[in-house]
Amino acid sequence: MKLFDSVPLQDEAKKLVAAIEQADIVVGIPSYNNARTIGHVVRAVQAGLAKYFPSSKCVLINSDGGSNDGTSEIVRQTGIDNLATVLVKHPQFPVHKIVTGYHGIPGKGSAFRTIFALAARLGAKACCVVDSDLRSITPEWIELLLDPVLDNGFDFVSPLYQRHKFDGTITNSIVYPLTRALYGQRIRQPIGGDFGFSGRLAEHYLSKNVWDTEVARFGIDIWMTTTAIGDGFKVCQSYLGAKLHDAKDPSADLTAMFTQVVGAVFALMETHEKAWTPANGSREVQTFGFHYQVGLEPVRVNVDRMLDNFRLGCRDLTSVWEKILESSHLSQLVELAAVDKAKCHFSDELWVQAVYDFTLAYHHRRFPADHLLRSLIPLYLGRTASFVLEMAESTAEEVEARLENLCMVYEKFKPDLLRRWAG
Repeated sequence: MKLFDSVPLQDEAKKLVAAIEQADIVVGIPSYNNARTIGHVVRAVQAGLAKYFPSSKCVLINSDGGSNDGTSEIVRQTGIDNLATVLVKHPQFPVHKIVTGYHGIPGKGSAFRTIFALAARLGAKACCVVDSDLRSITPEWIELLLDPVLDNGFDFVSPLYQRHKFDGTITNSIVYPLTRALYGQRIRQPIGGDFGFSGRLAEHYLSKNVWDTEVARFGIDIWMTTTAIGDGFKVCQSYLGAKLHDAKDPSADLTAMFTQVVGAVFALMETHEKAWTPANGSREVQTFGFHYQVGLEPVRVNVDRMLDNFRLGCRDLTSVWEKILESSHLSQLVELAAVDKAKCHFSDELWVQAVYDFTLAYHHRRFPADHLLRSLIPLYLGRTASFVLEMAESTAEEVEARLENLCMVYEKFKPDLLRRWAG
């Protein structure tokens, strides 16, 4: 039995696959109650496929989580009224559509699994997935996510966006620098959400026994990136400009997202231990796309709320942190919580050492995973508040340079992590 046969599909999807038979390109759009935005995404995908891949047989797959707002019907009905406005050459094939629900644990990962299975059944050479709530997607995104696979032999294409200096703080403070230090490749936005990948990588993803885990909910983005790197596939990134979405105040309640994403990073360290332990330093990966400046939506940050949460954690979680953090690191944190806002400087060294302490506590099973990850959140909020205060008047370029320094600190302390990991 082939891998894709093990993924349950709705009868309508099976019939459509049988009728289409084969595809060169598959574009997947996971969705759940995205009627307000998905029409624009579908039009951009159709225009991108028609404009840049006119000789390819293309299939658009909407994998829906049970929307009740008409999302699926909008996908079925949406088209481009006048393709001549975007075309140089008329496409040889229409863009086929498969609109289907998915089986399994509710979440983005389960939606992706269905897309992977359909792509494998159709024998697609190249695939990409894009979010259903995008307001900034253009037809060029489709070219930039698929061309590196089709024309340059890459297996995985990560997105590279221009973001507000205080957007994506989980990525900037933990996920990117830790992933970079571990695996040695500078994939700047490893949880970006919009990816390109080869057909063979889609089948490889299907072979993994993760679909009854948290990956099937919301850990899929970092799982895809890390699996591609850790299992030796050829990776790159493409510059897509701005990703306009509903940016969140880092001080808001991001508990579920934080625990799922950071938990996935920690769990993947164990899965790919043989891949990251020998890696030394880091290197740039090939980047496609033309870099240009774009207007960005502001991100409002409630620094006082973050600092209050940090101080509350230092008051209520000390007995927990004593079992996780090195004593010198804990004493520095307690001292930091006692200073006023203007003097709250959370150094890169202290932050990285604290993160590594938590990875080791996770690895050595000192606490249940969920409890451990939740207890890291007040530290993350304190670090983020300190960073926002420090960089309030800085340009985006200065902030990026500052983050580069943070990455180098993660790399600097990796040998100590390795020593303690094996102990």
